[in-house]
Amino acid sequence: MAQLTTASLQQFKAPDAALRTLSRWAAQLRAEDIPCRVLKLAASQVLSQVASIRAGAEHPLGRRLMSAFGHPMQRDPRAAATVIAGLGSWLNLDDTAYAGHLSNSTVSVPLAYAYHRRLDGPALLTAVVAANECASRITASATLGPLRGQSAVHTHLAGAVVGRLHCEGAPARVWEHALSLAFAMPNWPLMRAFLASDARLLNTFTPVRTAMDACDAAQAGLQGASDILEHPDGFLASFASQPLPEAVTLGLGARWHTETLSFKMHPGGPGIDAAVDCAIELNEKMGPLRADEIESITVDASLYTLFAARRAAAYVEGPDSPLGALVLDVAYPVATALLTGSLSVHDFSAPLLDDPDRWKLAGLVELRHDRDMTRELFASEAPFGEAVRQAGTASSGWLRDFGGQELVDLVGPVAPDERDFAHSSKATGARVTVKLTDGRTVSRERLIPEGAAGPETRSQHSSLVRRKFLDLGGPHQVSDTVERLHRLSSRELRRWIEAGYLC
Repeated sequence: MAQLTTASLQQFKAPDAALRTLSRWAAQLRAEDIPCRVLKLAASQVLSQVASIRAGAEHPLGRRLMSAFGHPMQRDPRAAATVIAGLGSWLNLDDTAYAGHLSNSTVSVPLAYAYHRRLDGPALLTAVVAANECASRITASATLGPLRGQSAVHTHLAGAVVGRLHCEGAPARVWEHALSLAFAMPNWPLMRAFLASDARLLNTFTPVRTAMDACDAAQAGLQGASDILEHPDGFLASFASQPLPEAVTLGLGARWHTETLSFKMHPGGPGIDAAVDCAIELNEKMGPLRADEIESITVDASLYTLFAARRAAAYVEGPDSPLGALVLDVAYPVATALLTGSLSVHDFSAPLLDDPDRWKLAGLVELRHDRDMTRELFASEAPFGEAVRQAGTASSGWLRDFGGQELVDLVGPVAPDERDFAHSSKATGARVTVKLTDGRTVSRERLIPEGAAGPETRSQHSSLVRRKFLDLGGPHQVSDTVERLHRLSSRELRRWIEAGYLC
């Protein structure tokens, strides 16, 4: 990582500490300040994350997590928040945005505190949006760095602090110090543990617990360093190779990061979604196939998909592969979707995970780089494009570290344009081509995965997440009322939460 000088950081420094500005804005945010379209997205986000929590709780590893730390409905909201956050994160069914895997903290913590404090629907959604906006902005400021996606667990320090304190109606000075204290010792996960062990279940649990302690400390009068983000000895100096501190406060109240939400429709890393969508479409077109009828499978995708898959591939060796790596793999999910026409959380545990035909097909998958898809990836806002544009020519170092000089040349000249996010997209595309033993070749391509930020998701997010929730076993009385979430009374919301994830 490049060493940052005082001068290089000071050129970005805002007139006031970024956390102070952010805290003052978020503490005053009310439901009437938020555009209706943004509140509706937040309602879908809540239902989508509740579906993820249910899925995590039903998996054997999720049950072990609850055995260690308690049920999601336990009395202490601090403990409940950490368990809910842990259950919703590790199957990669959690929703993403520019920037960060937000929902694990920005939904989970408000759910725990809204239930405990008997808040109503508008209060819950306002806390979710406030948490989204703060967590995504801080994550964006460090996006051009070594941690990304679920490994950027510092997202949840901000999401958990804001989600809790908004529910509690805490004054801005408490927010400022709680955020400062939370970022005093930010978490840095080790990839070995993340991919090779059950520690993945704690990747959100741990920072959320840290955030709960920071809130308690700030409310007791402990003070943090308000300039902890942008100071030369602070967060960005260690977590960003190209810091973007201006992203923390840019366009507050006008530029809604919540509008960049992508909803996860399948378990697995976000880089595999389009490939799984294509495999499902191919199954629908060709009908049931046997593994011995397929000669080869080619997946063309962006550099983003290749990067994640190659990191995971070293740990994937059949049914005994660690789950942390398997959910980032491309071959097994694509093979499963081709054979079965779907991909569910049950496909990541026995007996389905032991199916030899799936692993035979997975061995046929060849992953290739598609330059056009990489170019489209960086033209979209999420997960990196907006950060690269905001950094302008200074992004070249990060691009070179990520993909070599080829990527720098491929992305080409960029410059900040301060666009809003009303038309944001996440183009993590893929093309799946299957060659059959009878000589036929069939192919499907998708640039924006189902549920990812884009025009289709903006118009259909409510129906998409209702389908996700029902497919994961959620009750109709919960999914059918999500569009009324912003009007639920405190009693109605309490019952809705109980029905939603009482597992």
